[in-house]
Amino acid sequence: MLRKLILLLLSAITISAIAADAPAPISQSLPTHPKVTFAVIRTAKLSVTEALVYAGGSFTSKVSNDFSAFLVRHGADTFLFDAGLGSKVADQYRLDMPWWQSLFFKYEDPVDPVRAQLLRAGIEPVQTIILSHSHWDHASGIVDFPDSTVLVHPAELEMIRHPAAGVGGSWHSQVSAQSIKWKALAFRPVSYRGFASSLDLYGDGTVVLVPLLGHTRGSIGMFITVDSGKQYFFVGDAVWNAKALKFGSPKFWAARWLVDGEIEQTQDTVDQIRVLMDAHPDIVVVPSHDGSVQTALGYFPAWVE
Repeated sequence: MLRKLILLLLSAITISAIAADAPAPISQSLPTHPKVTFAVIRTAKLSVTEALVYAGGSFTSKVSNDFSAFLVRHGADTFLFDAGLGSKVADQYRLDMPWWQSLFFKYEDPVDPVRAQLLRAGIEPVQTIILSHSHWDHASGIVDFPDSTVLVHPAELEMIRHPAAGVGGSWHSQVSAQSIKWKALAFRPVSYRGFASSLDLYGDGTVVLVPLLGHTRGSIGMFITVDSGKQYFFVGDAVWNAKALKFGSPKFWAARWLVDGEIEQTQDTVDQIRVLMDAHPDIVVVPSHDGSVQTALGYFPAWVE
């Protein structure tokens, strides 16, 4: 009897020790998906002489120029910031791009639309697209998401609906479809990072939109704070390359004459971004076309966490 009791006691101790050393169940040991993250979806790229991207750049070296959209995930919600080049871009070129301008857009690889990349990754089409502005290389992919709502700054929406000669840059073939569900963003007079108005999309400070007027009447930028605490600032086409911000350089003179709706206001925005960078050097500024910055972040299907 005593021997049995001793054996039972030893068995209990052994089982407890094994249980204590055993790994946690899989459901507890696997990392949970980040609440806030984003991915860079490059739809096309080309190499451009640096001096044509910003004033003071080199005439002998080239930089990578990306045409990207940014997929943002906040919990169970997913949206696009810009739509990149879409599946109908060739038709859009034929209908709206001046022949001489098309000579400058010979991509290194075939265009790979956002929707096609999402489908290959098994991700359902998004229901919301936010445009940094409505220029052709940011709005081309809208037509690939017919069920989505497209959000823009109120001034941008007014420009899209009532284009004026010499103002804008939106292409009729991309923004005129009656099926597009346009919606104006409701900015509030709440200062954020030095910008006078803002829109906190989720009310938790993780995704905040701010006006970046000048390039177009309704250009906007987006701050994202991912789960690690790192913050990124997507500045659209306020500048095309982050190097320009080191010197406060505008775009190449011909480029800014062609694409910046309000040249002086665009420069004011560039200066404001520089002030932010000086005060918060840990914030990563992401221009929509800067291939160097985007390559460092990594491309979809990789997520920035």
